[in-house]
Amino acid sequence: MRELHRRPPGLWLGCRPPWVGPGPALPPRGLGAAPLGLAPLLLLRPGRKKGGPRQVTEMPSLRKPWHSMAKALILGCLFTGFLLLFYAYVAPLQVSMAEPPDESSCSPPAPPLNSSHEGSCRPKTDIVFMKTHKTASSTLLNILFRFGQKHRLKFAFPSGYNDFNYPSFFKRSLVHNYQPGDCFNIICNHMRFRYPEVRGLVAPNATFITVLRDPAHLFESSFHYFGMVVPFTWRLTGRDKLAKFLQDPDRYYNPKGFNAHYLRNLLFFDLGYDSGLDPRSPQVAEHILEVEQRFHLVMLQEYFDESLVLLKELLCWELEDIVYFKLNARRASAVPQLTGELYRRATAWNQLDALLYRHFNASFWRKVEAFGRERMAREVASLRRENERMRSICIDGGRAVDAEAIQEASMQPWQPLGTKTILGYNLKKRISRRHQQLCRKMLTPEIQYLIDLGVNLWVVRLLKYVREFLRW
Repeated sequence: MRELHRRPPGLWLGCRPPWVGPGPALPPRGLGAAPLGLAPLLLLRPGRKKGGPRQVTEMPSLRKPWHSMAKALILGCLFTGFLLLFYAYVAPLQVSMAEPPDESSCSPPAPPLNSSHEGSCRPKTDIVFMKTHKTASSTLLNILFRFGQKHRLKFAFPSGYNDFNYPSFFKRSLVHNYQPGDCFNIICNHMRFRYPEVRGLVAPNATFITVLRDPAHLFESSFHYFGMVVPFTWRLTGRDKLAKFLQDPDRYYNPKGFNAHYLRNLLFFDLGYDSGLDPRSPQVAEHILEVEQRFHLVMLQEYFDESLVLLKELLCWELEDIVYFKLNARRASAVPQLTGELYRRATAWNQLDALLYRHFNASFWRKVEAFGRERMAREVASLRRENERMRSICIDGGRAVDAEAIQEASMQPWQPLGTKTILGYNLKKRISRRHQQLCRKMLTPEIQYLIDLGVNLWVVRLLKYVREFLRW
């Protein structure tokens, strides 16, 4: 036994120690021998002569091309998860670093702009746009970006991302470089609305606006745009997952699930209310009345041109301030038609949003009546003529194109995960110097415009690189 213990470590790697029973031994590890980790891939060549030297052959490699693909996918998922966790960890720290000031701490509004309007009408420059999801809000955002940039207004922007830590409630300390007492002209990025926090960042006479959409169509759009990031939808099978979900939504829906807010009463949620309230609760009517008291104009996506005319009147703007191209729109083939039954089911599933929309649909048309139906028709016709004129000046081919056909990276819109259904534009090669800058601004997607305005979107950039690497 003394001899046994005096043997150097690793001596038993090539032969069997005396205390091990019969069975095949590992190949000897020595000069020219395979590393220990590859020992299972080495086989004795059959037919070896008794007492002769051991001969080994390597097994063919079992690695296949999909191994490296799977490895890259796993690493990408882990990296993306790390980034999301890191962002979720950092953002709350940013929130708690400063105590929100009193609402009265905002500085007085800037002097009114010079305007060609007669009388007391002056263009308004202090605006809060509560940007709701899937309601043509990206198009309205572009209008606000252009107006603010043109008049050198002060925006309240988030830091690192293109929203204010959504779906958490908004806090003014999330504003980039915020200091107590700061006052801003325009707030317009995605947030979960909290009125006292927003109110304290703008002048007392600021105008509050938002936009709503028919809840059934909004739900369909949200389901297909955000479905891949809502895990409980992964259990749905078949080609028409929307129809399957609406057959029995309670079977699949988990109100506490990750990103569940995207798939029920999203408007109510964005406006800062509980999207799981019982529709019969008196709180629902109270919340709707509160929205009416706080917002000067609630626009409707289905009547976007009429909404812009009312906005122009409210803000005392010019026609040139509200011209637009439709941004972040899906190609027609990617928009399924909601049948009567599916429409009814989607509306019933989003009953809180339906009550909200019904209320403001009625108030919208009361505003149109007060504005004047004939006058509205003339104003809408003027806006559409100006839009068409700018289309002929700016857009190559005169229409939106699929993502694959967009020639400039700066014109590529952000796409939903796993698909490329969002359309974009190509800028004409020859545009007069007078219109060149305006055309580019009107066609620039939200993310790129934010970067042009100086917003540091480091989180968005990292996610973009990960998606490009994994081809998501």
